[in-house]
Amino acid sequence: MRKNLFLVGMSCLLIADPVGTMASPSIDIAACTRMAAAPKDLIGRWDITIDENGTPKPSWLEVKLSGRRTLVGYFVGISGSARPVSNVQFDSTGKFSFAIPPQWERGNQDLVLEGTLTASGMEGTIVTPEGKKYNWKGVRAPLLKRTAAPVWDKPINLFNGKDLTGWKALSKTNQWEVRNGILTSPQSGANLVSEQKFTDFKLHVEFRFQKGSNSGVYLRGRHEVQIEDNPASEHPSSQLFSGVYGFLTPSEIASKGADQWQTYDIILTGRMVTVTVNGKTVISNQEIPGITGGALDSNEGEPGPIYLQGDHGPIEFRKIVITPAK
Repeated sequence: MRKNLFLVGMSCLLIADPVGTMASPSIDIAACTRMAAAPKDLIGRWDITIDENGTPKPSWLEVKLSGRRTLVGYFVGISGSARPVSNVQFDSTGKFSFAIPPQWERGNQDLVLEGTLTASGMEGTIVTPEGKKYNWKGVRAPLLKRTAAPVWDKPINLFNGKDLTGWKALSKTNQWEVRNGILTSPQSGANLVSEQKFTDFKLHVEFRFQKGSNSGVYLRGRHEVQIEDNPASEHPSSQLFSGVYGFLTPSEIASKGADQWQTYDIILTGRMVTVTVNGKTVISNQEIPGITGGALDSNEGEPGPIYLQGDHGPIEFRKIVITPAK
């Protein structure tokens, strides 16, 4: 009786072949030994989708090597911002795990993620700080590198100044309305998403917020540029005004303050973003590593909409113009 070894995921499977008719190529024992999982197989960025009781929820993970042997990382969950992972446990079978303290979650226990490398990516379980357990799957995040400068198409007015044509609310209750030519969310409620989707683009947005309010503009529906009532004297942070939430810190808070019309001019090509606030460039051609909290999905290689946050207080927009790349 002949026996054949087959690579299944990160391990080898021994299968008996009594008549020698198997068409699949066999793998010798030495080859299987060499194919044991190594840290390099886990290192990198991963786009994750969590199955929350049948509803897909986006997540993201980056794993890096610290020194010679310690794996560390950065993780974005269903809510909140990117947070550091001090130690990722990993073994030669391709299994890994880590635990991090709660952030915005209501529970008090650590968030625990366990996973296994597979032939197509990774998969595993996550236990939230509230103690809820969900399955998830992940794939390698795309590099999104561009080999040539963009050629810009014609500008598109995403807001017509009259009504919500071209937009949809992400809730049955829609508080968005148009008042005197201004797109207005008078109180916390639904987020608003453009029906058109885009890849690379230039975006011009004019907005106004009230004292203490908070909003954001999501690029491709996945990367939030923060809008928040932060004074110019405050120390810049990725979680404050004009930061790419949890990832990129602006050079200064160039805000005019509450109740003033302000502008964002944003260029996004691949993962590279430039943010200009009221005429001052505060983020210059920096890489966005992954999705931010509140993203619509984790499919980073696909086009996505412009998404306006309306669930953190009053916000107004009077001009939203996008110039897509051809």
